[in-house]
Amino acid sequence: MQVRASHILVKDKALADRIYAELKSGASFSALAHRYSTCPSRSKGGDLGFFGEGQMVKEFEREAFRLPSGGISRPVRTKFGYHIIKKTGVKD
Repeated sequence: MQVRASHILVKDKALADRIYAELKSGASFSALAHRYSTCPSRSKGGDLGFFGEGQMVKEFEREAFRLPSGGISRPVRTKFGYHIIKKTGVKD
């Protein structure tokens, strides 16, 4: 199985929490990714495309696979910083 996800990556937990709150209030995930994310995927609204098991860092992957389609995670800490993940698709 593969999942498709977008993410917003930031270094600061307080900023990640603030972005998460904005998303919960209805802000556009893509717009916030363009504005805040430090990942090159920011130019695509945070879209990472499809990936399978073992392609992402463990903490990120665990959350991306666990989320329901369309779901948005609370900030997830990895060695790269804090990710807010949005699951956008699944395929076998």
